Amino acid sequence: MPAHWVEMKIPTTKVVQHADVVFEISDDDGKLGELRVSQGGVDWYPRGAQIPAKLSWEQFAAVMADRR
Repeated sequence: MPAHWVEMKIPTTKVVQHADVVFEISDDDGKLGELRVSQGGVDWYPRGAQIPAKLSWEQFAAVMADRR
């Protein structure tokens, strides 16, 4: 299993307001994608994608609850 690197870029405030919190996810082969967390939910941009997969917080909670 490859090692993963997670880089986080956050705005200067601690409450997510107008700027997304951005996580860049990489492995030995390079960037896997980018996860953007905002007040409205989460967006996943796979490597090279222009359009993200979007989930509201309610949708995200339901997906995670189904994974148990």
